[in-house]
Amino acid sequence: MRKSLYFLLLFLLAGFMSLAQGKPDYSKITLVIHGGAGTITRQNMTPEKEKAYREKLNEALQVGYDVLKKGGTSMDAVEATIHVMENSPLFNAGKGAVFTNEGKNELDAAVMDGKTLMAGSVASVTTIKNPITAARAVMEKSEHVMMIGSGAEQFAKVQGIELVDPSYFHTETRYEQLQKIKDKEKTQLDHDGGTSSNENIFTEGNKFGTVGCVALDAYGNLAAGTSTGGMTNKRYGRVGDAPIIGAGTYADNNTCAVSATGHGEYFIRSVVAHDIAALMEYKGYSVKKAADEVVMKKLVERGGEGGVIALDKNGNIAMPFNSAGMYRGYIKKGKAEVSIYKD
Repeated sequence: MRKSLYFLLLFLLAGFMSLAQGKPDYSKITLVIHGGAGTITRQNMTPEKEKAYREKLNEALQVGYDVLKKGGTSMDAVEATIHVMENSPLFNAGKGAVFTNEGKNELDAAVMDGKTLMAGSVASVTTIKNPITAARAVMEKSEHVMMIGSGAEQFAKVQGIELVDPSYFHTETRYEQLQKIKDKEKTQLDHDGGTSSNENIFTEGNKFGTVGCVALDAYGNLAAGTSTGGMTNKRYGRVGDAPIIGAGTYADNNTCAVSATGHGEYFIRSVVAHDIAALMEYKGYSVKKAADEVVMKKLVERGGEGGVIALDKNGNIAMPFNSAGMYRGYIKKGKAEVSIYKD
């Protein structure tokens, strides 16, 4: 009798310890992505263009969700998901990055861990194949938050992160966009919506092509990541909001995880990602109410265009944008949904 009671107590103790450590809950795992916002309308979209974007967005969702289903962390899922979009020329990140005024591809990326509030970012890198991985390395393998340019590339090399020749990022479509806008001598955000002699899937209108992902894992932890090639024809080492923690990227288990896309200068000035989290923390707003307040009211009043994806610790999702469209999608309870247009 005493022996049975002893084993029962051991069993109960093990159960209590499991609860204390946080038993995985796979029912809440959620992943949300964006691939840019802007003048994305049905008038600017052909069936071929739409099919290409929907397929790649769905692929990214499935890759990230598979990581979560197998017990991977939210940070693992964010990195794997963004790899898919960085490796696709469809988006202004990684392989599809736009050109600077000097004819270079300068890339930015950031990640943040909602459990620890640790963060990492890189900016103005030209040889790192997947900047999101470099950003994670800065967070996990250095005492810093941000590294830029050749220093970030040297760090990536030391960490064994894959480097490529800058020509890897060159795509003819993006180069044509640079030549067209240089003729106009004005700064352009990603796409100009004009008609090219080489009509293809990229000419869908004026678009901010940053990519991003937020995720909630089975352990209740949030993470956020953002990656971009910045602005077509940008000069003087311009850096936008994507690698700025609190502006384009933010995560805190107590509130939400956020990744933004839009006119970076406005997102930096408004500290958009952190402002959403702050409204939740200090005013008790839901993630939807907080995201709508910042994107649909504050940004609009200040003249900023773009959108965000946001996710709270309970798996609630917000994807507001004040532009004509935003490539976006989420996957939850095994069901994936991808959207492009405002309606």
